[in-house]
Amino acid sequence: MEDLMFLGLLQGGPKHGYEIKKEINNVVSQFTGINIKSVYYPLKKLEEKGMVSKRAGRAGRRPEKYVYRVTKKGKEEFTKLLNKNFLILQRPYLNIDLSLYFLQYVDPKIVKRRLENRLNGLRKIKVWAENREKTLQREKALYHMIAITEHTLEVMKFEIRFTEKLIKQFV
Repeated sequence: MEDLMFLGLLQGGPKHGYEIKKEINNVVSQFTGINIKSVYYPLKKLEEKGMVSKRAGRAGRRPEKYVYRVTKKGKEEFTKLLNKNFLILQRPYLNIDLSLYFLQYVDPKIVKRRLENRLNGLRKIKVWAENREKTLQREKALYHMIAITEHTLEVMKFEIRFTEKLIKQFV
């Protein structure tokens, strides 16, 4: 998954490590939950595999920076990983599932309160996704960003319905 992400981020052209980290933390993490501390170790591993190359560059008096670009081998691996990722079908595991497993050990009043708090949080995420979708459409954003937002919105709608139904069992 990590290789797919780094190779994908370099598909649009060469980038500095800082640019990659910024895109992961400011954009990709909104939809995937992926946050990273350092990009340099994964980039080094991709470089060792021949999928990424780096070139040193300097702008004015600034310190030397490395610019990373995907190689032909990296592009081939990206295509392979992306196609494989589309076909991975597995049940999504949500954090709440573990809590539901242990419901029998929790006071029903506490469960109801926690579920109501969860419902409020889900509704906030839904509003965020709705607003994000409108903004992306207004800005005529690339379809992949709209599709990710639509997917998030549909998941939130389902989670809201499920949580509302579950709360009714604790009346």
